Amino acid sequence: MKRVTLTLIFSTLLMILSCNDKKEEKEESVVYPTTSPLKMDTVINKEFVSQIRSERNIEIRAQEKGFLEKIYVDEGQHVQAGQVLFRIMPQLYQADVLKAKAEVAQAEIELQNSSTLANNNVVSINEKRMAKAKLDAAKAELNLAQTHLSFTTIKAPFSGIIDRLPLKLGSLVDEGDLLTSLSDNGGIFAYFNVSEPEYLNYQTHSAERGNNQVSLIMANGETFPNKGIIQTIEGEFDNETGNIAFRAKFPNSNQLLRNGETGKIQMTLPLKNALIIPQKATYEIQDQKYVFVIGKDGVAKSKNIKIAYELPDIYVVSEGLDVGDKILLEGVQKVKDDQKVETKFQDPKKVLSSLKLQAN
Repeated sequence: MKRVTLTLIFSTLLMILSCNDKKEEKEESVVYPTTSPLKMDTVINKEFVSQIRSERNIEIRAQEKGFLEKIYVDEGQHVQAGQVLFRIMPQLYQADVLKAKAEVAQAEIELQNSSTLANNNVVSINEKRMAKAKLDAAKAELNLAQTHLSFTTIKAPFSGIIDRLPLKLGSLVDEGDLLTSLSDNGGIFAYFNVSEPEYLNYQTHSAERGNNQVSLIMANGETFPNKGIIQTIEGEFDNETGNIAFRAKFPNSNQLLRNGETGKIQMTLPLKNALIIPQKATYEIQDQKYVFVIGKDGVAKSKNIKIAYELPDIYVVSEGLDVGDKILLEGVQKVKDDQKVETKFQDPKKVLSSLKLQAN
């Protein structure tokens, strides 16, 4: 009985060892596909953080001193151009106008008398000129007084939306005090900063980018329905950041966008001689991207690479690889560093044309 038991145990061990040998042989016989980076011209959709500004946004400030007598609007209200917004107590300025009118009337009488006397040679012609100068000065004072009076009624210079009202009815307003802000949101400007290389690519390869349209990704992640047009580029680069500011204009007929919002501009940029690899040929360690470069001896060596841009299924590499490098295409999570592997090369053009998956 003992002999039978030992025989069974020995047979079982032989079977296990045999299975392991077959498994190792199977693992050793795995052929891993490889490819090479491909250098080509392409375009990318790059996102830039943007600040949204109304086409017209101004502060409305008091031009005269006095008590805030009337507030005709509310916060968030849409107003029309020329609509009365505020009135500062006008009595003092009305009195100045009446006084100036009286002085004009007096000067007119004096001019009339001087003209009669001068025509009769009773006084010299200079007396008439002095009277005329006095009348002109009185009229100027009247115009000034009327201007000050008009400043007590504050009107909207254009149609737009009223912002917050920091002062309440009856507040003592000084000259220059902020009454509110007014925004014309019919058109919206989006300002965003572009690096020097991206700026040069944008300017020198206009044919590849197609047009100067851009999209706006709003803060909730949705795309604004209207396309924007890049209108202007600032005249100088920022020496500290190395960036230059672009401005795009978006139609905003539904008034969805408001001054002060943020978003992301999505712009098409041409890339010349970009070095491209499949995403699935990479793996990540502590936010760093790596690939396995297969040497002539068939040994896999991990190599850190820098990613310039990310496109669907592919990366544009800025550092770490050359066109002639042979990289592991699949099995990056299975192969170990310094492991000798059996490989089969695949044409990078065919690999890129058939990409469907992300890195594995």
